[in-house]
Amino acid sequence: MFVRIVKLSFHEEHIPAFLENFELMKNHIRNSEGNRLLELYQDKNNPCIFFTYSYWETEADLEQYRTSALFDEIWTFTKKLFNDKPEAWSVNKLVSLE
Repeated sequence: MFVRIVKLSFHEEHIPAFLENFELMKNHIRNSEGNRLLELYQDKNNPCIFFTYSYWETEADLEQYRTSALFDEIWTFTKKLFNDKPEAWSVNKLVSLE
């Protein structure tokens, strides 16, 4: 399993639109094949910055999602709201204490 972390930075006036769209799409993303967890975070010091964390069984599952019509629809909408270039990392989960 690995984790995909994406940093998204929005114009302040576009945050409500982003959150509304995320609410509509989150279950579709979470139900994508191989997705095991989806989380959204907002930076405490800069409310225009958000992070998504998604857990995937395999890199192929993430790539299948990233080439899907669902991702295209979400990304086409979301990228118009950015105030900075998004950043993304794929990391291997080594330890988790709960």
